[in-house]
Amino acid sequence: MRRVCVWLAGLWLLVQLACPGLAVELQVGGKSAVLMDLATGTVLFEQNANEPLAPASVTKVMTMLLVMEAIDSGKIRWEDPVTTSEAAAAKGGSQIYLKVGETMTVTDMLKSVAVSSANDCACALAEHIAGSEDAFVQQMNRRAQELGMENTHFVNCTGLDDSEEARQHRTSAMDIARMSRQLLKYHPDIQKFTTIWMDTVRDGAFGLSNTNKLIRFYDGATGLKTGFTSGAGYCLSASAQREGLGLIAVVMGAESSKIRFQSCKTMLDHGFANYALIRPDLCDVGPVPVILGKENAVSPKMAQDGTLLIDKAQRSTVVTDVRLEDSVTAPVRPGQPLGTLTLRAGDQILQQIPLVAAEGVERLGFGDLFTAVLRRAAMAKSL
Repeated sequence: MRRVCVWLAGLWLLVQLACPGLAVELQVGGKSAVLMDLATGTVLFEQNANEPLAPASVTKVMTMLLVMEAIDSGKIRWEDPVTTSEAAAAKGGSQIYLKVGETMTVTDMLKSVAVSSANDCACALAEHIAGSEDAFVQQMNRRAQELGMENTHFVNCTGLDDSEEARQHRTSAMDIARMSRQLLKYHPDIQKFTTIWMDTVRDGAFGLSNTNKLIRFYDGATGLKTGFTSGAGYCLSASAQREGLGLIAVVMGAESSKIRFQSCKTMLDHGFANYALIRPDLCDVGPVPVILGKENAVSPKMAQDGTLLIDKAQRSTVVTDVRLEDSVTAPVRPGQPLGTLTLRAGDQILQQIPLVAAEGVERLGFGDLFTAVLRRAAMAKSL
């Protein structure tokens, strides 16, 4: 009987590691919710996660993502002036009250979007990048498809749902987690804005206050975006990082602001209490000798990202085993297999990562060999 219990316990642990979101029950308010690991994209908890719902201003996660991608690609620059159009100035809801013709840098516009959820700045940035908000929305939907956001249809760049068409604006908690992960993982500079509690624009004349209370009150909070309309309810994509573990918690359709913050806090607390990341490295692994090569050795590297999410209770039991070829013969091509890195917890193999050549090594030619022989002879004679 004891053996059966131990076997069942081991099986349950495997299920938790393989499908963490299926093994958890949390008291979370709202119509839908998701907890996702930032590094791996593993879903640790979900509740009605794929239902298309109105996201309100959490929409602006995609707006910020496209702005950051435009900056990183060189299409726009932080210091570029952005001119306010009539359409941007006319946006309702949260705003910094831009006037028609007023100019502000990309930096201050994006800060206003991230901190104060400024609809007028979101529209102005959209027009600056794509020429019009409609063209920008096309880019938003195209990017959503690329990210696998299957339950998303954007109508505008703000999340306002004050018209019949805008009420078709939909996404899901899972899709919000996906775009939030893309923004945070590949554009970490956004955190310069999403972690601001209070700031100013217009040379200090206009104050900004973050709508995300977790930034001030939750240890390790890094963002990300709140949202509210009467149709959408209270929404939040919250992110935090502790001890190298980054998490994204999403709640949609909560009945109050307090419930959305408490729900995200509950999910984040659960993630930090129960999971850890392991990032194997090759710092203590030497190079592999190369026979007949122009270089004497070649360094190994991991063929893929070795980051692994594990149950926190397992962390102290994980060991790394590296197996490398004793030597290889030139020529060595970049990416050539050299061995394997294996992560184990007891008898359980958690992950195997191929190790490959970090660079190529050319084979010595006849002239190189002749020169080497003469050099060795000269060295021997000098001794």
